[in-house]
Amino acid sequence: MTSQPKIRIRGLKKAFGDKKVLDGVDLDVEAGTSFVIIGGSGTGKSVLLRCILGLIAPDEGRIEIDGEDMVTAAPRRREELVQQIGMLFQNGALFDSMSVADNIAFGLRAKGRAKADAKRVSWSAARLAAGDILKQVGLDPSVGALSPSELSGGMQKRVGLARAIAGTPDIMFFDEPTTGLDPIMGAVIDGLIVDCVKRLGCTAIAITHDMASAQRIGDKAAMLYQGRLVWQGLAADLMNSGDPLVDQFTHGRREGPITMELRR
Repeated sequence: MTSQPKIRIRGLKKAFGDKKVLDGVDLDVEAGTSFVIIGGSGTGKSVLLRCILGLIAPDEGRIEIDGEDMVTAAPRRREELVQQIGMLFQNGALFDSMSVADNIAFGLRAKGRAKADAKRVSWSAARLAAGDILKQVGLDPSVGALSPSELSGGMQKRVGLARAIAGTPDIMFFDEPTTGLDPIMGAVIDGLIVDCVKRLGCTAIAITHDMASAQRIGDKAAMLYQGRLVWQGLAADLMNSGDPLVDQFTHGRREGPITMELRR
């Protein structure tokens, strides 16, 4: 008997007007694994994450966490399920008006806010804990006193990761985690992501255009094309999948079955 996937998606569809973005996505992500989704710009990778997070309502389909459908769950229960998820946004999405420590404290205090009986962590306790969380992403606690505008791109990514893991989530999402970083810093961030996911024992989904990053982060991978996952397999096989669509995309070939739509 197989174990129940941590995340199970069936028949997920989403359209914006006449444009079908997701057209029947089926996906299983086993507990404790890291799953990477690749695909071209505008293929629906971010829409898929937003549907799971409840930021966008799908037109059809099921999104299950531990067997419970988020789409049909009551609003309070849906919020509780979403609170299991930590998110590292593409641009860090730090609050400019808050210090680094307060950004992380916000992530810590957000844990359990959907539960009526949950005890809220005080700001002072959360700020104190922020220093230890900064250490987990390779930053000195003194960075907590800085504002996001004083940080380099790599440091902002680290702080974003620190805020995402502050609430010890069961599930982590990574939206283009190496965008805007040089190759060395990208490898550093990927290493921190892998370490944090393993330490927390959580399940992870990452979307990326960076094939080196995809192979460093992922256990398994899939490619989204024309609204469907057209290939799934081991992340280590991305560059040698044998699938014409995947091979063209991962090797950046101009010629092949993928044709780019040009807007006039």
